[in-house]
Amino acid sequence: MTKIESVHKTVLLNETIDGLNLPRSKALGDSKSLASGQVVLDVTFGGGGHSREILKRFPKVKVIALDQDQSVWDGNEKRISFHNENFRDLDKVLGSEKVDGIIFDLGLSSDQLENSGRGFSFLKDEPLLMTMKKNPGEEDLTAGEIVNTWEEKNLADIIYGYGEERFSRRIAKGIVEARAKAEIKTTTDLVKIISDSVPAAYRRARLHFATRTFQALRIAVNDELRSLQTGLQKGFEALKEGGRMSVITFHSLEDRIVKKYFQALASPVGSGPREQEGKATLINKKPILENEENLKKNPRARSAKLRILEKI
Repeated sequence: MTKIESVHKTVLLNETIDGLNLPRSKALGDSKSLASGQVVLDVTFGGGGHSREILKRFPKVKVIALDQDQSVWDGNEKRISFHNENFRDLDKVLGSEKVDGIIFDLGLSSDQLENSGRGFSFLKDEPLLMTMKKNPGEEDLTAGEIVNTWEEKNLADIIYGYGEERFSRRIAKGIVEARAKAEIKTTTDLVKIISDSVPAAYRRARLHFATRTFQALRIAVNDELRSLQTGLQKGFEALKEGGRMSVITFHSLEDRIVKKYFQALASPVGSGPREQEGKATLINKKPILENEENLKKNPRARSAKLRILEKI
């Protein structure tokens, strides 16, 4: 299997790994050695930046990696156990095994934007798929199916709800009118429809006018928000006591879910849902952001927020 050449820049690399607070082995006399038997679960392997840096720093650690996109894995790293799964199914991968640390990096990797050919980028002319699966089957939902078959109200609802797009109704109407004339097949087709549907001033704004609609469609296709809620719950259950979870989000909907769940787990006994309260400690009450030096190299990281939780 040939892996596409990676162009991905790992966001909040040091902050995420340091936040896991992985114990080092003093007995080995090596400040970079981790006590044997430690396991980290990287549920969004992507370009592999976090996992490979952990292996570099901690020679005795074991990494279990998950990713729904099989194309990210080249099979060359023996210390990584890779599984082609969505993180909502992490319990199927782990079984009864508990882990010392978990990483969620919820950003779409640069490799997927630039090289996947599945329509994630509005800057490329590609088929409207937007699925994380490398080879989607006929039963898998695609962005093309959504824009060509869903009712106008449903289109407007997801574009507003998942993309927080203020012109969602105008865009949904434009999509329905356009598909009545011809099938919407490519990202270029969709970008033109969005452009024709929004005000001229909006097209000249700093944020590209298609950003929010593309985000909404990608979230809908991959059921990302429900997957995140399920993945967080199963991930927390899989943590050992004292284990930590580092979660990087890239838009407000994701961050809201993570913040709410973490706060519930860290709430004092008697103040929240009984099945959650008093089970964790917030390592950082405010999200950690990428530093300015790294933002100059990777402007896409500007919206990244890191939250860290420790299981009691």
